[in-house]
Amino acid sequence: MILGLITLLQDSLLHPVVDSLAAGANAAGPQQQIHLIDMLMKGGVLMIPLGILSLIAVYVFVERYITIAKAGKLEDNFMPMIRDQITTGNIQSARSLAKNTVGPIARMIDKGLQRIGKPIDNIEKSMENVGKLEIYRMEKNLVILSIIAGIAPMFGFLGTIAGMIQTFFNISITSDITLGTIAGGIYVKMVTSATGLIIGIIAFIFYSYLNAQIDKVVNKMEGASAEFIDILQEPTR
Repeated sequence: MILGLITLLQDSLLHPVVDSLAAGANAAGPQQQIHLIDMLMKGGVLMIPLGILSLIAVYVFVERYITIAKAGKLEDNFMPMIRDQITTGNIQSARSLAKNTVGPIARMIDKGLQRIGKPIDNIEKSMENVGKLEIYRMEKNLVILSIIAGIAPMFGFLGTIAGMIQTFFNISITSDITLGTIAGGIYVKMVTSATGLIIGIIAFIFYSYLNAQIDKVVNKMEGASAEFIDILQEPTR
């Protein structure tokens, strides 16, 4: 009997609360969602230069990555073959091998072969000059990524500031304004800042990664140069 009364009281108290919550949820309607494309479209006219900067960053990264990857490729038997040709006194065959091999290391070794017979210091200087030129070629256009990493966030902040100015101007001339309208205008204008920061971060990552790959190629060039000088100082057969 007592248990039945408790159950009856629970039903009479809880059911109205649950029904009222369900009615409130239905009245609020479905929860609104923000779509990425719609948000980007609301970013304003400054989203256009930001989009162009992002495309340039991707293009420069892909083009430089392919170039640097090719520069770092070298057959494992290249230096042993150069050693065999030099130690047997067949300099012309060594030069032919270097000319027919693609890459900055081969071009640097070819310059050293052209200077055989001159003092070691002159040979090292000639190879060093070629190495500097090859490094410059690998670093070509990398400055573009550095510039994009710096100016993309600035474009984003400029878009946000311009949007905030417009929002507060509308507030100053409109008497019927709500908190929702203000918040809606502000979050839309901050899209450019977020986009600019993302592009800047990605461009900086691209720049740092390519520089690391160039350093690897430079280490290979220095190793090949040192090995070539050692070969020249070995006695011929």
